[in-house]
Amino acid sequence: MSGVRPDATGLEAIRNQPEFNEQLWQYLNRRVSDWRIIAGKEKAKEFAPLFSRIEKDFGVERSIMLGVWGIESTYGDPIVQQHHMRPVIPSLATLAWGEPHRRAYWEQELINALTIIQRGWSTPEEMIGSWAGAMGHTQWMPEVWLHIGIDYDGDGKISPFGPPDDALGSTARYFVERGKYRRGEPWGYEVRLPAAAGGHASRSYAAWQRLGVVRADGEAFPQPNATARPWVPVPGGPAFLLGPNFFAVRTYNPSMNYTLALVHLGDRVMGGGEFVQQFPGAERAPTLAEVQEIQRRLTVLGFDTGGADGRIGNDTMLAVRNFQLQAGMEPADGYAGVTLLARLRAAR
Repeated sequence: MSGVRPDATGLEAIRNQPEFNEQLWQYLNRRVSDWRIIAGKEKAKEFAPLFSRIEKDFGVERSIMLGVWGIESTYGDPIVQQHHMRPVIPSLATLAWGEPHRRAYWEQELINALTIIQRGWSTPEEMIGSWAGAMGHTQWMPEVWLHIGIDYDGDGKISPFGPPDDALGSTARYFVERGKYRRGEPWGYEVRLPAAAGGHASRSYAAWQRLGVVRADGEAFPQPNATARPWVPVPGGPAFLLGPNFFAVRTYNPSMNYTLALVHLGDRVMGGGEFVQQFPGAERAPTLAEVQEIQRRLTVLGFDTGGADGRIGNDTMLAVRNFQLQAGMEPADGYAGVTLLARLRAAR
């Protein structure tokens, strides 16, 4: 600790309001992007034996594991590590010192991180992560590393970095032990939900079907005795029946929107389609080529996106918003979509 200096990034993140307020369809389009789907398909093939082992040992489907890996670190993308990660010890120490509302939590996470170093599992130099101290392929907090982590690749240490075996195996264990994930059950389905079948009660799929609820894709419910509860995240938009495994995944991040993006990304990587029903006011997600075109056109117009790789990060969102403000587009929400692309193509 002798060389630690404050890193106020986390304090600023906690105290400042988010710069971009996304509608749910925008949130989903950004996270279930063409780039993530394509990259996820490649990872599904590359690590097929690892996913088979996880399914056998823990019962967590590869779609869920690909979803959490893609959402949390874009499959361990080194560019994310390089540009968005920072040393964890100064981050946690600063939060423990300067964030009064959860001081005990940050103090304990700092102690957890130091315990990991003491055990020889990692070094301060290796331990880089988010401003909140989350690290590696699936963004473990130190507490998760210390208490849930397993040496899944048999190399004698537990690490969220490097090969993804430890990170993915331990995350599957987290879903089972802390989320009570159920082997063989689906997370849920997009459905067509008659008004008379609303409410919040949990019923079997067979009972929902008797109330007139059907899957949006027209397929049958393969496990009629499994239970689920209804959810309509946006009035007039897609409706869902959510099983216990949706909420098992939600224990990783207590956001319904986050969990929906995760399970949907996993389904898309495994060959599933887009949602059948549309969100009000939504536009289709841009393709990888369209995002790259947006980035190139913005850069030519003087709004630097930091490259044209098809990944929408903070640089691209800021460039989009600055263009929107200059062009008088409302809302200036930083969303890089097909409406923006049409405006860019018309710009001179």
